[in-house]
Amino acid sequence: MARYHIETYGCTSNRGESRHIEQALRDGGHHPASGPGDADVAILNTCTVVEKTERNMLTRAKELEEETADLIITGCMALAQGEEFREAGVDADVLHWDDVPQAAMNGECPTVTPDTEPVLDGTVGILPIARGCMSNCSYCITKFATGRIDSPSVEENVRKARALVHAGAKELRITGQDTGVYGWDKGDRKLPELLDRICDIEGDFRVRVGMANPGGIHGIQEELVEVFAANEKLYNFIHLPVQSGSDDVLEDMRRQHRVDKFLDIVEVFDDRLDYWTLSTDFIVGFPTETDEDHAMSMALMKEVRPEKINVTRFSKRPGTDAADMKGLGGTLKKERSKEMSSAKMDIVADAYESMVGTTQNVLVVEEGTGDSVKCRDGAYRQIIVQNASEHGVEPGDFLDVEVTSHQTVYAFGKPV
Repeated sequence: MARYHIETYGCTSNRGESRHIEQALRDGGHHPASGPGDADVAILNTCTVVEKTERNMLTRAKELEEETADLIITGCMALAQGEEFREAGVDADVLHWDDVPQAAMNGECPTVTPDTEPVLDGTVGILPIARGCMSNCSYCITKFATGRIDSPSVEENVRKARALVHAGAKELRITGQDTGVYGWDKGDRKLPELLDRICDIEGDFRVRVGMANPGGIHGIQEELVEVFAANEKLYNFIHLPVQSGSDDVLEDMRRQHRVDKFLDIVEVFDDRLDYWTLSTDFIVGFPTETDEDHAMSMALMKEVRPEKINVTRFSKRPGTDAADMKGLGGTLKKERSKEMSSAKMDIVADAYESMVGTTQNVLVVEEGTGDSVKCRDGAYRQIIVQNASEHGVEPGDFLDVEVTSHQTVYAFGKPV
């Protein structure tokens, strides 16, 4: 599990965003470090109120880049002037607040502990459907905390989902170490049945499926995509962490899939769904990754063009088999990460650019910064509505918006 360091600058809103990030990391089993030098990842939540502040942010970013293994920059300056960090030569992932926790987790599964219960957070209901996984990835320490998959019955999870909806949840987030293997311990993969049953619950709400490894989804992709196509309550979104475009690296990672299985799943969703979001992860700089392996990952990302991409540099976790491998140099990992992150931003920007001028039905999920709200469309793409009070919209509302512009990893919309 990762050790993190967070620094926050600016207003109360920024401090609130940092609290959300830290809560997500702690919920995932990760721990604060004593300082940036002891952290696996440092997170700089920036402000951009005046020019002097901008200069201070650039200076601090350069300092943190030298002090820690990985650096993530978020906050107002990151979103409004992210190119300044790149132009200054700062090697960091520049991300929206919402994308920070996943990027900081270094490709590991989220941790769901035995006592984890459903949580209602505003209009969002979080439903852990199982604990543990069926994988034995060589780089992941989470498996030591959670063990093998332990799946409650479909009926029990539906009961919990119904209780969240009755309590006011408008968005249900289905979570777990690997949602795709739900039910394996009971002799069958039950995710399609569970999602179908949850969508039958009375009420106006949406459902997002959390991380599902390709090895768990492959073999049920046809059945699963039919559930997506048949249920408007399901966001057309799936998170399939491929981690590498090289079968040799995937074997060394002990992943349960190879590239062809990942592509099989993507092809089925492409064929059946007109508008959907593919989210995936890449780990850059695994100890056995060669230049050719990295090129394969770059080629796969450019071929598939996921609408959401998490890029993380490999870092060793104590007690894992990968920790005993001879690692790659930090400079090489940074170079590969920089190349992939640059391509990622172009791909994601193209996806949001294609939305401009379209009208989307969205769910207002939560308040944003200032007088804005964060919304999700049918493919779980984020759309920000500004001047929310003027338009009379608040979390829990459904409305149609025209997409007017985008900021690389999210769009802006105006109610129609």
